[in-house]
Amino acid sequence: MFVDRVQIEVVAGDGGDGCVSFRREKYVPYGGPDGGDGGHGGSVIMVVEQGVNNLAGFAHKRVWRAASGEHGQGSNCHGRSASDITLPVPPGTLVIDAVEQFVIKDLTTVGERFVVAKGGSGGRGNTKFKTATNRAPRDFTPGEEGQRRQVVLELKVIADVGLVGKPNAGKSTLLSRLSRARPEIADYPFTTKHPNLGRVQIDADRGFILADIPGLIEGAHDGVGLGHEFLRHIERAGIFVHLLEPMPYDGIDPLANYRAIRDELVQYNPRMEQRPEIIAVSKAELPGAAEVRDRIEAAIGKPVLLISAVTGQGLNQLTRAIAKELFPTEEA
Repeated sequence: MFVDRVQIEVVAGDGGDGCVSFRREKYVPYGGPDGGDGGHGGSVIMVVEQGVNNLAGFAHKRVWRAASGEHGQGSNCHGRSASDITLPVPPGTLVIDAVEQFVIKDLTTVGERFVVAKGGSGGRGNTKFKTATNRAPRDFTPGEEGQRRQVVLELKVIADVGLVGKPNAGKSTLLSRLSRARPEIADYPFTTKHPNLGRVQIDADRGFILADIPGLIEGAHDGVGLGHEFLRHIERAGIFVHLLEPMPYDGIDPLANYRAIRDELVQYNPRMEQRPEIIAVSKAELPGAAEVRDRIEAAIGKPVLLISAVTGQGLNQLTRAIAKELFPTEEA
C-alpha cells in the first residue's frame, strides 16, 4: 500500500510533579526538605530514514503518544524521565499544521530529526525551595503538560528528474530500462498508481534519481484523475522528461497531448513553466514514430528525441541530454 498523505495526532508526555517531603530519621532532629524533582515527559520526534518510501506506517494508527515522566519522591529521589518516541518518515515529507495549514517543517535529508511535539519538563520538589530563611518549604511545582498537535504528513517525492506524460506513454518501461527499478508494466493506461524511483548511473562518479510519475490527464490540476495526488510529486524535480506516445491509446494527436500536459503543469504551479524540459517521442519501434517526432519538433521549435525503451534506440542520447542539464559544467 502506498500512502503519501495522512493526518495524525502527536501527543508528548507530561512532566512529573515535584514532591513535597521532609527527612524523617530516628536520632536526626530538624530533618530538612528532601522532595525530589519530577521526570521529564517523552517527546515525539520524526526522523528521516533511508529505505522508507511512503507514509503507510501511519495509515492505521492516528494517535502517537509518548509516555509521561514519573513524579518525584522523598529522599531526594527524582522521577524517571520518559523515553522519546521516534517516527520514521521518508525524505521529502512535509509536516503541516492541520489547524492553521502552514508548513511546520520540510524534511528532506536522511538522518534529519525534528521534534514535532516536545515533552513537558518535570516539576521541582520542595528541596529546590529551601533558603536560609525558609528551611521547611512546602512549595513545589507541577510538571508541564506535553505538547499536543494535529499534523498532516504529506510526501513529495525527491528526484532529480521527473518523467511526465499521458497514461501509457511508456514511462514505467523507460524507468525499468534505465535503472534497477521494477515498476508494474502493462499494456493498459493507469498501470502506475504511485510514483516509482530509480537511480540511473551515468558513469562511475555521476548518477541521478529518476521518478516515474503516474499518467496525467486534462483537468489534473483540479484533481481530475487523482491529479493533485500525482502532481505534488513532481514539484521537487529539477528537470522534466516529457514522453509522448506516437499513437496514443485515446486517439488524440500527440502534439495536443503535449500542450495539454504542459498546461496542467503550469496551472498547478506556474513555476513549473521555467523548469528545464527534455521532450522525447517514445515507442520508436512503431511505424510513423519518426514522422510524429519531426512534426512535433517543427511545431514547438524545440529539439525532440526519438527513443525506444524496448529496442534501446536513443536511450544513450536521452541520458546524455539529462546529464548535460544536471551537470552543465562537466562534459556529459
